[in-house]
Amino acid sequence: MLRALYSAISGLRSHQTMLDVTGNNIANVNTTAFKASATQFQDTLSQLTQGASGPQAQAGGSNPAQIGLGVQVAAISTNFSQGSAQATGRATDMMISGDGFFVVQSGGETLYTRAGSFSFDAGGRLVTPDGALVQGWTAVNGVVPTTGGAVGQITLPQNAVAPATQTTTVTMSGNLPTDIAVGTKLTRDVDVYDATGAARTLSIEFTRTAAGWDTKAIDGATTQTGAITFDATGHLATGGTLTVGGIAIDLATATGFAGLDTIAASDQNGQEPGTLQSFSLSKDGTLVGSFSNGATEAIARIALATFINPGGLEKAGGSTYRTSINSGGATVGAAGSGGIGSLMGGALEMSNVDLSQEFTNLIVAQRGFQANARIITTSDEVLQELTNLKR
Repeated sequence: MLRALYSAISGLRSHQTMLDVTGNNIANVNTTAFKASATQFQDTLSQLTQGASGPQAQAGGSNPAQIGLGVQVAAISTNFSQGSAQATGRATDMMISGDGFFVVQSGGETLYTRAGSFSFDAGGRLVTPDGALVQGWTAVNGVVPTTGGAVGQITLPQNAVAPATQTTTVTMSGNLPTDIAVGTKLTRDVDVYDATGAARTLSIEFTRTAAGWDTKAIDGATTQTGAITFDATGHLATGGTLTVGGIAIDLATATGFAGLDTIAASDQNGQEPGTLQSFSLSKDGTLVGSFSNGATEAIARIALATFINPGGLEKAGGSTYRTSINSGGATVGAAGSGGIGSLMGGALEMSNVDLSQEFTNLIVAQRGFQANARIITTSDEVLQELTNLKR
């Protein structure tokens, strides 16, 4: 039988594979974080019909004569180039900018994905759309133990409470009017907190004197008095601190100009306990919780993995990958460290399929298939001619 017939059959098979790969790319043009594949061909064995000969004194050398026996698919490679960002506004949607994969657990198997469309299940666990558990490090008292720590599932603590903080300092700022009558009293109340978060009112009284101001701090049954004076330029000259009930009152930034009565508490470092209200994602993958008392605290950090040869990963379905013998082991770390990309919250990575390139590949594959089909019909006609030699 003709060698061309079998070469054409191998061409049909190879171009059919190219059509399959191209069709899959086009089908996934809107799949989150999908990575396009490309088909690479190589020729098969060649039959040697005449060997090469070396040059002689009276004759030149000759090259080998070989007839190729067809084509085969050498590889189907995955293009891991960065896809475009698609803003979604969802706090649980995350996009990797740069290298890296999310680490997930599905059925006890560790898989890797670039698709960051996550949500929380009924148990408060961060999961993928098909229920795989997103892996990372859970914070302990607001500290994420990423160094050497094993990864695990990320659970949003729905009943998390930010602890109360006892007030130890109060800062008073603003202006005490110097043109006010001697004996005039100004009172400012400040809400402060004990170690359990219980609120109480701390009163600070300012009484105008001929030399400056007498100060008096009242914390329940405890009082403390003092005095402050201002220089000719309206800046504090003496005094400036007052301590009552373990709370230091700082008056160092107060001024004494005429016509302005703006003295007030600008800050106090205590707070009541708070409940978790929302969370946000930082570039290093840390989920930061915002509490009702205004406190912010790290809840967890999402783990990312990199590979020496990401092209060696095996597709496992559901936009996930598993390691293979040629991908190398996963190096797990936090975003933004060790060559790992950063994370962007409220966005997803789009497919990196280039439709113009894929439709061009579709035409090339179709014409290649068509040309190989013509070889088969031509070979058939040659064989028909041979059979017609005997009539």
